[in-house]
Amino acid sequence: MYNIGRIAIIGGGSWATAIAKIVVNHTHHIGWYMRRDDRIEDFRRLGHNPAYLTSVHFDVDEIFFSSDINKIAEAYDTLIFVTPSPYLKNHLKKLRTRIRDKFVITAIKGIVPDENLVCSEYFHQIYDVPYENLAVIGGPSHAEEVAMQRLSYLTIGCSDQQKAEAFTTILASNFIKTKTARDVIGIEYSSVLKNVYAIAAGICSGLNYGDNFQAVLMSNAVQEMGRFLTAVHPLDRNIYDSVYLGDLLVTGYSNFSRNRTFGTMIGKGYSVKSAQIEMEMIAEGYFGTKCMKEINRHMHVNMPILDAVYNILYERINPQIEIKLLTDSFR
Repeated sequence: MYNIGRIAIIGGGSWATAIAKIVVNHTHHIGWYMRRDDRIEDFRRLGHNPAYLTSVHFDVDEIFFSSDINKIAEAYDTLIFVTPSPYLKNHLKKLRTRIRDKFVITAIKGIVPDENLVCSEYFHQIYDVPYENLAVIGGPSHAEEVAMQRLSYLTIGCSDQQKAEAFTTILASNFIKTKTARDVIGIEYSSVLKNVYAIAAGICSGLNYGDNFQAVLMSNAVQEMGRFLTAVHPLDRNIYDSVYLGDLLVTGYSNFSRNRTFGTMIGKGYSVKSAQIEMEMIAEGYFGTKCMKEINRHMHVNMPILDAVYNILYERINPQIEIKLLTDSFR
């Protein structure tokens, strides 16, 4: 069995906090990079993240905090990146430590803007991390429910199955079920697309489309996702597995879904900017929509739902008109 070694979390949001709690319960020590010293001080004093999942308590003696990403990268063997994708480049700009030989796990459900690369490809191309040292955490997994220890299923994607299996032993518990897969890139792209489709679901909800239509939307969304994954990364995958369809459904339907909430506000008439300000949290699907649209300009996959969300968010087409056109394309 591969030795995972010492594990560190990179990021301070809700999903980072949920993953940190799972890992530290198993290992009783983690490193944790947070960029703000004041947040670290408050965390040490309060025993919980002062900004996210505040009901989740930690033994802070089991955590080595640092706002210096290089200190963490040097001292730890496995690095779990859980930052919002739009901010990943800025965090990594400070990185001077070579991470080629680290086991790099991304739990980021987004694309690196400007580069239009999923995170594993970004680490491979820019930081020379070999594919066998790259993994992804996927599956339906709202941080709030994981923090409440509600039954959840996670998939660890890695081309090196020994490493994937070793990491599943760190995550597995009585409320976390785990499995492995080799489809790193497919899992990453599906986790980006499901955010786009959740925005579409939210827009339709805001426009008062009912549950009947939402079911048709999700049916078409999984087909659209399957077409894109087949085009970008041909592989023998089952698009109806929980890591693909399950993640799409929970993000499209759940009240915990930021992307659905963001879309609902757009459907109700909010501007993009006013919806972002009111939410105070990142809806990664907003950025993912633009990235996916740009990627698909080269792929030429038939993606009417992606096109509709892009037109609403970036071309400022009236949501009512755009969704009506979309409904006419469904059967």
